[in-house]
Amino acid sequence: MHEPFENAEDVFRYLDSFHNMERGIPARAFRLDRIEKLAEAAGFPQRCCPSVHAAGSKGKGSTCAMIASILTAAGKRAGLYASPHVEDFRERINLSGEFFSDASYAAAGEELRALVDRIGPGGLPGGEDPTFFELCTVFGFMAFRRERCDAMVIETGLGGRLDATNIIDPLAVVLTPIELEHTEYLGGTIPLVAAEKAGIIKRGRPVFAAAQTAEALAVFRGTAAALDAPLRYLPDETESLDAEVDRNGTRMRVVFRDRSLFSRPLVTRLGLVGEIQARNAALAALCVRVSFPEVTDEQIELGLSRAAIPARFERVLEDPVLVLDGAHTERSVAFAADSFQAAYGKGGILLFACAAGKDADAMARILIPSFSAIFLTVPGAYRKADPDAVRRAFSATPASAAAPVGAPAPFWFDDTAEALEAALSRARALNLPILAVGSFYLAGEIKSWLRGKGRV
Repeated sequence: MHEPFENAEDVFRYLDSFHNMERGIPARAFRLDRIEKLAEAAGFPQRCCPSVHAAGSKGKGSTCAMIASILTAAGKRAGLYASPHVEDFRERINLSGEFFSDASYAAAGEELRALVDRIGPGGLPGGEDPTFFELCTVFGFMAFRRERCDAMVIETGLGGRLDATNIIDPLAVVLTPIELEHTEYLGGTIPLVAAEKAGIIKRGRPVFAAAQTAEALAVFRGTAAALDAPLRYLPDETESLDAEVDRNGTRMRVVFRDRSLFSRPLVTRLGLVGEIQARNAALAALCVRVSFPEVTDEQIELGLSRAAIPARFERVLEDPVLVLDGAHTERSVAFAADSFQAAYGKGGILLFACAAGKDADAMARILIPSFSAIFLTVPGAYRKADPDAVRRAFSATPASAAAPVGAPAPFWFDDTAEALEAALSRARALNLPILAVGSFYLAGEIKSWLRGKGRV
């Protein structure tokens, strides 16, 4: 007899008992037949309301949060499905950032567990059991159905074509910028990665694409054309896009070329920091205007101004300043570093960790010149790391604790909490700000540590 679930954390512990790639466990073959069977047995909860589906290497989380926030500002119940969570499992499945009640998560969890019990061990195609992400995805759809959502905004977990979220038939598809990532699964070239992301494009459904490399754009245009899916490419859709960034947010103004869609410029202030967030906002606005034409300009501006998401240039301390950013690809780290310098200048302190398989060399090349002290660690115990690769990327010879300020050699700590404490101590002594970057798991570890100390 099962103990009844009481809240989302209980459900998370149950889901985490299944095969979880996020812990670095080698993946089974990616395919959709397992989750298709689960969804069928659950009564196709993914069909409960219209959806928007987003894939990309960076920016998709922020863009999804913005779309959901706009729909909420327009009076709709907008379910948001995102991953990974930074500190709280409910970050993955909520109502545009607002958590459901404990009773709602628990009820959806009981519905899911009863479904898994009915199917039984090895009851899915291939004689297999479901994975964590497959179950998490079905659980999200069940929660949105139970909460009678008017729309769902769904972020892919990894790739797109064979991602568990790709059982939906979305109202619209959003493609954010592509980089080389997860190459062991998605392929070692931009066209191969782009082809996996383009796998979420559906016949006849409109596609909204952010600025891309020529190689990625060619893949997206070709896939969209083959499926008669009209593609709107943001650089072609905008006449101008201006952003003014400060420590507290981003003021943006965008003029779209198609005056039948937007008769005036959109002007708003984002709570999210960075020029890239203005581009994400423009993409979100374009997607909503075409997909939900009843939403007004004012509702779009209001929704964009209210959008928030954990660990996207999130300032969690003031003394010393500590900014968290989950950026973990070459370009996203560059945007984070540029935003940090624009807000606080050069010469701050870097706290860095990344998961195994990430391009630590590329990120190190970007970050090293901008910081006077560098602290390296692992992204917590949950996510598999490659400490040797990170150390090699930043320096061959670790510095001693007595190294002078500005020494290029980094400090290495096996323990994430010790690395944070050392970085905070240095920051307080020298009155310098800290940027913690490289992994959402690192951000989660930091927030949990600060919460335990009563700092957040």
